[in-house]
Amino acid sequence: MTTLVREGSKSEQAYTWLRSRIASHAYGPGYRLVLGAIARELQMSVVPVREAIRRLEAEGFVTFERNVGAHVSLIDEDEYAHTMQTLGLVEGSATALSAPLLDEEALVRAEQINEQMRELLDHFDAHRFTQLNQRFHSVLFEPCPNPHILDLVHRGWGRLSGIRDSTFAYVPGRARHSVEEHEQILQLIRDGAEPLEIELSARNHRWRTRDAFLAARHSHISEEGR
Repeated sequence: MTTLVREGSKSEQAYTWLRSRIASHAYGPGYRLVLGAIARELQMSVVPVREAIRRLEAEGFVTFERNVGAHVSLIDEDEYAHTMQTLGLVEGSATALSAPLLDEEALVRAEQINEQMRELLDHFDAHRFTQLNQRFHSVLFEPCPNPHILDLVHRGWGRLSGIRDSTFAYVPGRARHSVEEHEQILQLIRDGAEPLEIELSARNHRWRTRDAFLAARHSHISEEGR
């Protein structure tokens, strides 16, 4: 039996537990979510489990099929690739526009977050790393003075959350390169580099993560087909 920290409603407890299992890939894409088995594992009735699964379905983490039941959503490669490509464009632009507005306090905060990410590399926690990654980039793009571009960035991050909680759980080797690229972006901002140079650095950083994920996925699929 699983021991839960009894905080919040039973539905909230079930939701938190299930999402953590999906985020860690303990429940990978396609994994069937059997209500009764999960309820027994969590020592509760099926009602809060059903509510938690419906919430996860609304967020895109779970798919329900008639006569089959609920399972962890499969990764839509095209949607992921298109989202990452678009996010690279708009986030790169937002970061470049934000750069002149980032004071020393903001840059130090970003450096501290990146250092926390570095500390996770030897004892990797993909979910925590992903949270810190979003915080790092938020420091750099939130001051963007163009609200329309900023809205597109927020939409991109939201769409990625629905596709997968953590790319780094699937491609942990990408994490170290990501931390190093963060340093390069910060250095360009500190040096007062040309906006286009900052934009391309932030854009290519996002696209390298996309490429690493898709390459690893294709390799995994090829191995399964042997």
